[in-house]
Amino acid sequence: MKIVLISPKGPLYRHRGGIFKKSLRYQPLTLTTLAALVPEDLNAEIQLIDESIQVIPENLEADIVGMTVITGTAKRSYELAAQFRQQGIFVVLGGPHVTLVPEEAAEHADAICVGYAEQSWPQLLRDFKEKQPKHRYDQDSTFTLEGSPFPKRDLFNKHSFLTQAVFEATRSCAHHCDFCVAPSAWGSKQYQHPVDWVIEDIKRLGQKKIIFVDLNLISDKGYATELFTQLIPLNIQWFGLSTVLIAHDDHLLELMARSGCKGLLLGLETVSETSLKETHKQFNASVNYYDLIKKLHGLGISIQGCFVFGLDNDLIDVFDETVEFVLETGIDLPRYAVLTPFPGTPLYQRLNDEGRILTRDWELYDGQHVVFEPKQMSVEELLLGHERAWKKTYTYSNIAKRLWQAKNFQSLAITSNLGYRFYANNLDKFYNCDWHIQSMMPNPLAGFGTEIKTMKR
Repeated sequence: MKIVLISPKGPLYRHRGGIFKKSLRYQPLTLTTLAALVPEDLNAEIQLIDESIQVIPENLEADIVGMTVITGTAKRSYELAAQFRQQGIFVVLGGPHVTLVPEEAAEHADAICVGYAEQSWPQLLRDFKEKQPKHRYDQDSTFTLEGSPFPKRDLFNKHSFLTQAVFEATRSCAHHCDFCVAPSAWGSKQYQHPVDWVIEDIKRLGQKKIIFVDLNLISDKGYATELFTQLIPLNIQWFGLSTVLIAHDDHLLELMARSGCKGLLLGLETVSETSLKETHKQFNASVNYYDLIKKLHGLGISIQGCFVFGLDNDLIDVFDETVEFVLETGIDLPRYAVLTPFPGTPLYQRLNDEGRILTRDWELYDGQHVVFEPKQMSVEELLLGHERAWKKTYTYSNIAKRLWQAKNFQSLAITSNLGYRFYANNLDKFYNCDWHIQSMMPNPLAGFGTEIKTMKR
């Protein structure tokens, strides 16, 4: 049995056309985990393809193709699925988008895996071998991460990525932010690998700089305390994700620093308290961002601060206000995104009920396109303001200003900022909202504005 596991990519990130260079890519953990879940007794030949670095062969040789699908890659995944099925290959789709809209995904696959696939994926493969595959496999109600195999990272060429030292300790998050896919897809229960398992996984790879991709490492403080304590003897440096609530626990924050934390991605989202309430992320308002950033920098922890534009309370001055905040606080690596109502989330349901969803072309749901009608500004103002924020933040002088403020002169910080500078200055080459702007142009054959009316329906 030959199994090919694929991570499809939309046009923004695809090989030979993607906006990101090697310096900003790390090895995907999903495919190496799925590969490890293939039962050994099947004696399967396994191939992994990440479309951000590889071209998918036109005449792919495989018995089964499994693809992990996020909303932004759904269109590409469905195109590939049709191509493979026409060649007689059995196609399985799974991942967040499939879990959010399983009925849609099922139309494009021979089988789908809904939810986490630790139990369902091996069962599907056994059923396929017995020529009795079902059309849908759901996450078992007794799902646990106990007893998970270690990812097969060696199936990728490690030289194709900035790093292959990518790990997870936990999955999902306890919060219910209305734009977040996680609670809608997997609920708010956090699943946890045993800490000893995580430590062994890190030791097996043997690298000293690692990345945790967990959505919220501090969601369970007891677990986080045990994990950070066991990381200390490893003498590693690590980067991960956390909520700003870490500000309320100095002991845990200091333990995090002692364990080797050198960088945190924080969902700051917005500088407006009113907008925070809108996202159901009011807990951010309990934290003084200035104090938290100063405290993290004092502990030698750099910050990748993420902000979203297009919230209902955002006015046209939100872009410049956010950039000024970023420069004033010295955020090491700021990131901006356009608010995106992913299907299945409360945000999508609300905007859909209000008739504000402008397109269901999932390829545009990548956090960089405007796919809904903003409340306080036009689509074009949101698009151009987002682009302006990127470019202003990543001028050479503002990169220097931020890193000087953060006292961060590490080569990784400089390299990452230069990579994001390239991204910022090429946004208009890789994406735009012409699909929407053109729809508002006069139609010489059918009067004015007919396209946009159709989209709103």
